[in-house]
Amino acid sequence: MRIVDAHCHFWWLQGKQYPWLSRRQPNLLGDYAALARDFRLEDLRQLAEQADIELAGVVHVEANATDALEETRQLEQMLDFSGKQLPVVLLPFLDLASPQAADQLARQLAASTRVRGVRQILNVHADPQFDYVGRHYMRETQWQLGMALLERHKLIFELQIYPSQMREAAALARRYPGVRFALNHAGMYVDRHAPAGWRMWRDGMRALAACPNVQVKLSGFGMLDHHWTEDSLRPLVYEAIDAFGSARCMFASNFPVCSLYTSYRRLWQAYDHLLAQEASHERRAMFADNAWRFYQLGG
Repeated sequence: MRIVDAHCHFWWLQGKQYPWLSRRQPNLLGDYAALARDFRLEDLRQLAEQADIELAGVVHVEANATDALEETRQLEQMLDFSGKQLPVVLLPFLDLASPQAADQLARQLAASTRVRGVRQILNVHADPQFDYVGRHYMRETQWQLGMALLERHKLIFELQIYPSQMREAAALARRYPGVRFALNHAGMYVDRHAPAGWRMWRDGMRALAACPNVQVKLSGFGMLDHHWTEDSLRPLVYEAIDAFGSARCMFASNFPVCSLYTSYRRLWQAYDHLLAQEASHERRAMFADNAWRFYQLGG
């Protein structure tokens, strides 16, 4: 099985860049004490090898470091040492609402040729357990200026939102057609205990799929479904593929976060089983080729 892992995180505790790993504040992850350990490229490679997976490329998404630029510099050192034979790209954090966003972006691009875009988590929810930022960034004028900055540089924006924010995000994507958006974690179907929650997710996915500059990552399911099965994933995966088409879907692990709920082998076996009836070229596209092209892993 050949894959590009389109969403994972590397971190190391020695530099004290990730204090959130030791805070243990209640949130949607549950008990995440097991995450408080180093996770580097060689660890991901080992998991892939043990699962009999050919890892063709990796997309690292920022991991809430205290210093985003220093995270990029440390990743560069790690990749220069252990990543020369494997294409890896970086999506660092950038606060688009900051008046210094242009300078911070310039520093990121100067620090690494592997930078392909940025992420700023936008999840807002009435339930404090699920609320990430408590602020509707997409409605702020200063933040919109930051999005225009990404458009000028033809960069990717990692879009992490909830279904209740999808229509607003679709309007954003239409407003900035020069930005390529990667919808994180299949849109994070959070309000799953009532039919209205499903309809909100499904209709929001269709609204985003109507924007040609948006692709979706099928990942992160365990964060909101800690005891997932292939049967529980099936409606989400199939609905996402039906909405976006096989040419705009990318599978990913969200490791090590989703290691709380599954093994690397079991996760990719589940994806493989769910796509068993797909044509071989569509499977290749969703497991590797789409992410390779979208993130320009070939340089």
